[in-house]
Amino acid sequence: MATDSLATGQRSLGDPAIAYPLWPPLTEGCPRTSTDTVSYPVEVDYAYARTPAGLFDSARGAGLDHWAPLLPPLAAPGLGEGRTPLVDLGRGVLVKDESRNPTWSHKDRLNRCAVSAALATGAPGVVVASSGNHGASAAAYAARAGLRCVVLTSPQAPPAVLSFLHAYGAVVLPVPVEARWPLVRRISEEYGLHPVSNSTLTHTGHPFGAEGYKTVAYEIFGDVGVPAAVFVPTGYGELLFGIGKGFAELRRLGLAPGVPRLFSCEPAAGGPLAAAIRGGRPAASVPVGATDAYSIACSVGSYRAVRAIRDSDGEALLVTDAELAAARAELARAGLWTELSSAAGLAGLRQYGAARFDGPVVCVSTSSGFKDLGVGSLRAAPVAPDWATVRARLESAPPGP
Repeated sequence: MATDSLATGQRSLGDPAIAYPLWPPLTEGCPRTSTDTVSYPVEVDYAYARTPAGLFDSARGAGLDHWAPLLPPLAAPGLGEGRTPLVDLGRGVLVKDESRNPTWSHKDRLNRCAVSAALATGAPGVVVASSGNHGASAAAYAARAGLRCVVLTSPQAPPAVLSFLHAYGAVVLPVPVEARWPLVRRISEEYGLHPVSNSTLTHTGHPFGAEGYKTVAYEIFGDVGVPAAVFVPTGYGELLFGIGKGFAELRRLGLAPGVPRLFSCEPAAGGPLAAAIRGGRPAASVPVGATDAYSIACSVGSYRAVRAIRDSDGEALLVTDAELAAARAELARAGLWTELSSAAGLAGLRQYGAARFDGPVVCVSTSSGFKDLGVGSLRAAPVAPDWATVRARLESAPPGP
């Protein structure tokens, strides 16, 4: 199997006729099409005609290294990311369980690619703004690559996330949300650290990182072909875009007859992507109200997410915290413990209605329940070990899930 990347350059999503060299990664998007109000991301282009024969023939159970020809150069060592299972909930509903990745979230696919870019450009480390999965993952991959990692996080970051960060030796700086992104830029400029999170007005993110999410589409295709739809928990929309691009590449290579409809699932307390779609805009900024879905509670959107919805004839959905909690409980009854934000895909499907599709539907679950707010505070009251007490507790408890 060929392991060399076929990446040839970067292309503007604002104007596909505008192309740039592959290096350096344009972490602030396309400089020629971006304006004072909208930042247009770039994507990585490939020499698709040179795709190795048989790349998709025997890929079941393959990790990111298997897909190296259609990813940016994987300079950083991996941690066994990818090859996560599809769990059948019945009645044509499948859950892509991304909590099985090394740091328990989908972000490992992104950070294998983004940290590789830092290593390949000779940066001494990475800097990231994150209160959750992204920071934990970036810290792990930086540690694996022997790089420094600085994480600008929230003072309210979940205990499990902080445990991850400190375990990997990251420099953790809890600062107010509004200060995080200006500090990402300043730290990058003064210390030469490679930014692996956004620093623009509307989201561009790391151009190499979103490419890692294509492998979710490759894996789904290897398991079930092209599903009728994919429901995706959505913050900035990088995962949504990556899944859409992966299926579009499969179609381009003549392997898939089409692409699934993509449904973004954002917290109803915000929803910049839904606002952009409703208003016919390339991206939008919105106020964010109270929500426990902190991982996807974003005030700004990205043009790449708008493209993913439009190119797949998809829709942008808004889900309430009550719908998220119901979906998380449904997943728990199936044996899957997810972060509240991660249940957004299933919440969106339940809101929309699975009966409206002819064919299987995939809901992506992005992260483990260990990442949620308040996890670790639960304590169990001791029970007297005599049989009468034990029997009373058993008979008063619910019979099952």
